[in-house]
Amino acid sequence: MQFTAKSIFDLAQTEHAALFDGCNYAWEALGKIAPYLSKVPRQNPPPRFPGATIGERVLIGVGTVIEPGAMIKGPAIIGKNCQIRHNAYIRENVIIGDDCVVGNSSELKNALLFNGAQVPHYNYVGDSILGHKAHLGAGVICSNLKSLSGNVSILVDGRRLDTGLRKFGALVGDGAEVGCNTVLNPGSIIGQDAIIYPGVNWRGFLPANNIAKNKTKIEVLTIQPKND
Repeated sequence: MQFTAKSIFDLAQTEHAALFDGCNYAWEALGKIAPYLSKVPRQNPPPRFPGATIGERVLIGVGTVIEPGAMIKGPAIIGKNCQIRHNAYIRENVIIGDDCVVGNSSELKNALLFNGAQVPHYNYVGDSILGHKAHLGAGVICSNLKSLSGNVSILVDGRRLDTGLRKFGALVGDGAEVGCNTVLNPGSIIGQDAIIYPGVNWRGFLPANNIAKNKTKIEVLTIQPKND
């Protein structure tokens, strides 16, 4: 079956593979993040990093650096040796694996990042899952809400499947690279080691080891000299 967790992600690269138990499709795990994190205990006092704002129900792994200006509302689990950089905004129900980067002005909400995933510059990752060593270029947006009413749907085996999710951003497979200023429309699925070139407005499924790029022709004109 297409779009199972194992077809997109290496489940050995997260300590939270239990989220996918019983899921026919990988996106079903998105609805399980909040109940999973409801078990995160309150820290008393919560861990402190100078200049950062961290909620009470946030677990932070050894070696992780949280820079001044970052805000982590929680509940959240952040793995070992991560970089949570200046002005990162981590909202409710976020799980971040080991060796991940969440960068300046990046916002995460109801999301799972496998080990080594990078969200380094001006990114929005809502209701999405990023695989092992997946990388989002600067300004990449995982749009999670349709402009029209109704649930996000996915094309599976030639038929349109209702995911049951009003909000669903993207599944970005292991090793996938998404170029700067790309928009991943709701319900986008990017296969393992796939590449999307910068500036693409992407919708749908990009199979593993494929490249998506714009073919927009650029016109170059000569500027006429000004008359003195």
